[in-house]
Amino acid sequence: MDSRRYQHKPGTTRQDETHTSCLQINLQHSKAATYNLTRITVEEEPDLILIQEPYEYLNRPAGIEKKHRIFTAGTGKHRAAIIVVNSKIDAILITKLSDEDTVVLEIIHNNLKFYATSMYFNITDQIENNFSKMDEILKFSKGEKILIVADTNSRSKTWHDVITNPRGRNLEEYLASNQLHILNEESESHTFQNSRGSGNIDLSITNNKLLSSVHEWEISSEESLSDHNYLKYKIGAGRYKSHYKVSKLQGN
Repeated sequence: MDSRRYQHKPGTTRQDETHTSCLQINLQHSKAATYNLTRITVEEEPDLILIQEPYEYLNRPAGIEKKHRIFTAGTGKHRAAIIVVNSKIDAILITKLSDEDTVVLEIIHNNLKFYATSMYFNITDQIENNFSKMDEILKFSKGEKILIVADTNSRSKTWHDVITNPRGRNLEEYLASNQLHILNEESESHTFQNSRGSGNIDLSITNNKLLSSVHEWEISSEESLSDHNYLKYKIGAGRYKSHYKVSKLQGN
């Protein structure tokens, strides 16, 4: 049996088809944050929304407009999802790599093919369990373009946090050993903040093949109604001058 599930729907023409705009957010299973995301989606028209901890009812994603395609895997409570907003995107769910905490899609858009992955790293689990999942994704993709976004529950000065914790150190070493790059840029804002503090635990990760095509990464100032902030960036088929600081992960 084919391990992939394909979806494509015809739709109206969007204003900008020169890149794939991405929105990344942990919704904390919040109904209010999900309804707010619906408003942002109408206003900003992202092509892909990569979600951690989606809002659900009876273990099914809820609050998302039915005209959008939402991908999850497994039958339990989901902590990872990807919404395909742009109907011109061809999206295939890689079922053998996906579960409640990981969703892997093959994306084809604007003559660009890449694998998009949304992951949630459970803070109570050994982070090495997530590395095993990432190993399988890297093996399956065979060096093709990859985007991996995750709430890693890991902190490191490498991705502009004020501290490095043991999980962050382990993740640094894993990314370096697999030639993966962190897209996060230094900012006055943090990816996560609440009354107890703030930090950068939500990461956007890519490989050498896709790195030069990703641009305009930012932590959005838009209210998310979640303790996590929106992360925004664009992926284009052309080559963009890379300004990401990857030397720390390459041992230079």
